[in-house]
Amino acid sequence: MVEKVLEDHRTAPLSEAEKALLAFIERVNADASSIRREDIESLKRAGWSEEAIYDAITVCGLFNFMNRWCDAAGVSDLTPEAYRSGARSMAERGYTHKL
Repeated sequence: MVEKVLEDHRTAPLSEAEKALLAFIERVNADASSIRREDIESLKRAGWSEEAIYDAITVCGLFNFMNRWCDAAGVSDLTPEAYRSGARSMAERGYTHKL
């Protein structure tokens, strides 16, 4: 499923609401200043709450910020083994450490 979404979210086996949200986020990435109230209303008609739309915009913005910060600060990517190790840890323990 993830591979199909990454390949093309428009043809991936997603709900129409999910496709609408991904198309919206694509616009946020390409030209956020073009977003209008009508775009938000269209997402609400597709079934998304204001909170969900806000969350999607926030996650998109934070990822953009972090990517630019890492690029400018020279932060390098993890090795494939480091990603695997982190994935194993999250699978075993979740996202938080329990004391």
